[in-house]
Amino acid sequence: MQTAFGLGVHAGTNLMRIGLIVGPWFTVPPEKYGGTERVVDALARALSDAGHDVLLATAADSTCPVPQVPGFGPASPEDLGQSFSELGHVIKAYTEMQDVDIIHDHTLAGPLYAHRPRGIPVVTTIHGPLSSSYAPLYRDMANDTAIIAISHDQISRTPDLKVSAVIHHGIDLSAVSVGRGAGGYVCFVGRMCPDKGLMEAVAIAREAGVPLRIAAKMHAPDEYGYFKDVVQPALASTEEFLGELSDPEKYELMGDAIALLNPIQWAEPFGLVMIEALATGTPVLATPMGAAPEIVRHGITGFVGSAQELAEYAALAPELSREACRRSVEESFSARRMAADHVQLYTKVIEQFRAKSLPDDGLLQENQSRTL
Repeated sequence: MQTAFGLGVHAGTNLMRIGLIVGPWFTVPPEKYGGTERVVDALARALSDAGHDVLLATAADSTCPVPQVPGFGPASPEDLGQSFSELGHVIKAYTEMQDVDIIHDHTLAGPLYAHRPRGIPVVTTIHGPLSSSYAPLYRDMANDTAIIAISHDQISRTPDLKVSAVIHHGIDLSAVSVGRGAGGYVCFVGRMCPDKGLMEAVAIAREAGVPLRIAAKMHAPDEYGYFKDVVQPALASTEEFLGELSDPEKYELMGDAIALLNPIQWAEPFGLVMIEALATGTPVLATPMGAAPEIVRHGITGFVGSAQELAEYAALAPELSREACRRSVEESFSARRMAADHVQLYTKVIEQFRAKSLPDDGLLQENQSRTL
């Protein structure tokens, strides 16, 4: 963990000092499963590579190679969702980020914290669905916090919410090699739950007559229960359950696959697994739910359709260009592109914040006349 942080202003440049806050429950990057932490890791690295000073507030055992706020405890996944632990985490983070130009808070508690520093602009990213429970909270914070959505579909159900930008996720392509797709199987990567469409993936693979390899996160009791009661009894010899994989193992699985099956059953706001597969050159077969149509270019980097249609499209997947799949990520879903989009927004937010902080010309002239 690095703790030194350059506090000097980059005079005459567009470089800035950026504070990033993520919850206390998982490391950055995560050891295995963890979408938000994986995205923040890629963003922090890309911002740092671009020359910005980045200060990260995260669990102490995180390995992201940027300076980190000292004094936090190790990751505590057993406390996931506890608002008290998150609030204590963000209070300390804001206290230690008095010298940054902007704070990008990836928690929910932070932007709602009434005593955060008022001299520093704050932006936040909506990482989850805008449900009826969460939408009012984001409406409240939109008055003094710039809000980033991660897909157009995510905000389509809440058109009255003030969103400053839609910025798709990106990944570090230097860690992902293009595979040959020569494994003769399709794969499923995700969480062990009905919403991810695992049983639909099993049906698609069987209908297409292709073996299926399954990599799934299974930590929570409901995930174990779903596997034991629903998935495991249904698996045949043509389906192989691999458990949860590390990043290198995951990319190897994807790279050798004919296609990634992502028959998602809910409006997932993004779906990092799809761009990870595309980065390995592997096409994606997805249902038209959530952000999938924003990620998969039908007939070019995969296919979007019903489960029945995806079973038919599976035969066409090997004909798609693996180079085109990789190129789509390089052009639209790389960490470098993600960081550039964020810097553009940060700059705009800082300029607007400073403009609001300045007195109007009449008041300024009046104050000046009093001092003469």
